Amino acid sequence: MKRSVRNAVLAVLAITLGSAPPATLAEDLPDLGEAARAELSPQTERKIGERILNEIRLREPSYIDDPEVSDYLNQLGNRLVAASSNPAGDCQFFAIRDNTVNAFAMFGGFIGVNTGTILTAQSESELAAVLAHEVAHVTQNHLARQIAREKQQSIATMIAMALAVLAARSNSQAASAAIASAQAGTIQAQLAYSRDFEREADRLGLQTLSNAGYDVRAMGDFFARLQQAGRVYENSAPVYLRSHPLTVERMSDMQNRVDGAVYRQVPDSLDFHLLRAKLRAQMSPAREAANDFAQQLKERKHASEVAARYGLAYALLKAGDVAGAQHELDVLLASKASSPMIVRLAAEAKIAGGNPAAALTLFRQALQRYPQSRALVYGYAEALLGNREYDQGVRFLDAQIQLAASDYKLHGLQAKTFAAAGKRLQQHRAQAEFYFLQGQLGAAVEQLQFAQQSTDGNFFEQSAVDARLRELRKLQAEEAKQKRGGS
Repeated sequence: MKRSVRNAVLAVLAITLGSAPPATLAEDLPDLGEAARAELSPQTERKIGERILNEIRLREPSYIDDPEVSDYLNQLGNRLVAASSNPAGDCQFFAIRDNTVNAFAMFGGFIGVNTGTILTAQSESELAAVLAHEVAHVTQNHLARQIAREKQQSIATMIAMALAVLAARSNSQAASAAIASAQAGTIQAQLAYSRDFEREADRLGLQTLSNAGYDVRAMGDFFARLQQAGRVYENSAPVYLRSHPLTVERMSDMQNRVDGAVYRQVPDSLDFHLLRAKLRAQMSPAREAANDFAQQLKERKHASEVAARYGLAYALLKAGDVAGAQHELDVLLASKASSPMIVRLAAEAKIAGGNPAAALTLFRQALQRYPQSRALVYGYAEALLGNREYDQGVRFLDAQIQLAASDYKLHGLQAKTFAAAGKRLQQHRAQAEFYFLQGQLGAAVEQLQFAQQSTDGNFFEQSAVDARLRELRKLQAEEAKQKRGGS
């Protein structure tokens, strides 16, 4: 994806954090925008969001395809959603490798956060405050309410309009091409709603933060830090932040909202510190990162000794020092520090050290304790594949797909396992689902055609391939009809 398009989709396709003064926490909940829902259905919103996220996954190099990052953000984010005004809402959280502080809510409940935000937050409550703000944008249907007012019926047109409107709000220069292709007057009208929506998101975000058990003062603390570091935004700030920075008035409003709140000291989770250590280890050359973590441990200048040692082990393993990494991990495991992130790194060190059997044992034991960890699920499946335990790998992945049929990574691992086992029909069938779940319908159809040509399947397997191929070709025909009709 070209840089201008990246800016439009990632830094722009968002209701940007911190664009307006907050309202008071005690105000009543606002209207949920049912009129907007009548114009833009949740199903349509989700479809648009999925298409944009698939584009980001496939073409944006800064998208972080890391199950540990995803596991952590979704665990934190889902806790906030459960405490929001719409606890049954469906949100999905992902990360972008970018040092700037930003977070954004897209159509359909997809919420992105920059690594700069994770590393700038000095407590888990501060990070939760940012995500709570974005969750409020989703629960209040802010993006849908803006775009749906224009009654655009084409999904492609709505995506273009969203890009143009939000690009104009964020960076007028980067958005010039998008604005030129849409109605300038419409864009200006849409921008007029942003301040009200930001006030609404700030207020409800604080309420969600409190309901979820986090420190509400963290939101004010985080914004104060942004105010002090305002020079970061000199060239890339959203239009509103450049003309209306985080003022004394805004900070006063924030303080007024939390003054009556009961003081709550909320400890950070271990995974919060581990994730930050992992991201920091990835930011520098491996040996340099290892030296930094070693110095932190020597001088005891760290927020979490466990996280600093984890970061050291991660950096050492990245540098190829398997023995050094194993030593640090042995210390961590002996300390009884409990996290799937520690176990997965320990298993990876065992594999790197030529002991895959020990790695499989670690994965099996950890999955008993953390069955919901996608990172452990993928790690175990990869370890089984690497150890040539294909039959067990197939059984394990079949069971996991029964639990999470829409997880494209499971289908991708299944395809690799079938390929290694020499099962060509099943390989192509699984690969087809991998492509389909990422929005690559043409590639999925092609894989099913390859499956049809395979000669190693039985009658029932061939019949299943034929049936699935008919389904996907029907979807192709429907999409082609929509494009011709412009709807």
